[in-house]
Amino acid sequence: MFGWGRSKKSVLASAEEPIGDLFEPLTPLSALDRLLPLYIKETDEGRLVYPACKRGLGDADGNVRAIWEHTRLEACRYVMMVPWRDVDLLVSAVRQAEMMDAFLRQAPHEETVAGFKGVPVVDYPVAIMAGLNWLDHCAFIGGVDPDKFSRTRRDFRRLVVLAQQWWAIENAGPRCYEMLANCQVPPLMFYLMWQSYTRLAKEIAIAAIYGSSLDRTIERPDKMQAALSALSETAARLKDASDPDDLVRR
Repeated sequence: MFGWGRSKKSVLASAEEPIGDLFEPLTPLSALDRLLPLYIKETDEGRLVYPACKRGLGDADGNVRAIWEHTRLEACRYVMMVPWRDVDLLVSAVRQAEMMDAFLRQAPHEETVAGFKGVPVVDYPVAIMAGLNWLDHCAFIGGVDPDKFSRTRRDFRRLVVLAQQWWAIENAGPRCYEMLANCQVPPLMFYLMWQSYTRLAKEIAIAAIYGSSLDRTIERPDKMQAALSALSETAARLKDASDPDDLVRR
């Protein structure tokens, strides 16, 4: 359930910039620290359409993989903006009960602008929720079926409740480290966030490329054949993809 137990070698933030080993939780967080400023610089200087869900087939990085990766980056930026970071709350087995209790105490909000108080255990829940709200916002822009995003916050909260129960089981800490050693994904808060953002960003990327982007391409007959060919090739791999890295040609 939730992919906790499926192994995966690595995840990517772009074809050129690997996030790193997913089973060393601090590694992807460090990679996000490096990649987010680069991505924001690209969008601020107009080299990439922002948000990614507005891109079409004719834009730079106007493909399913890039939109999927970059939409996830956009959602993750809130957590990376938390001041006075205490990343153990996200990745340390001994801090998960504290982190999940704090998240479940946090009143749901619909803001995509996070206001932080300088207390990490308070700010991380706000940031995670803001990331979910951003994905809701992108889904609306991208024309995703509303039914797929109608319970985003509620579903994530239920996921945290289930994870909280997992951590309450005796020897959950040693089991967590054993899972990491075996390249499995325990229910650390970082992984709950990452997997949820990944799944939702995929739906947004599919809608962006196979929906409004294709509609715009139909208006350009000279681009139509190439676009259909590229989409058909990607679709064959997209169905079973669980991460943007799965779409990178080997």
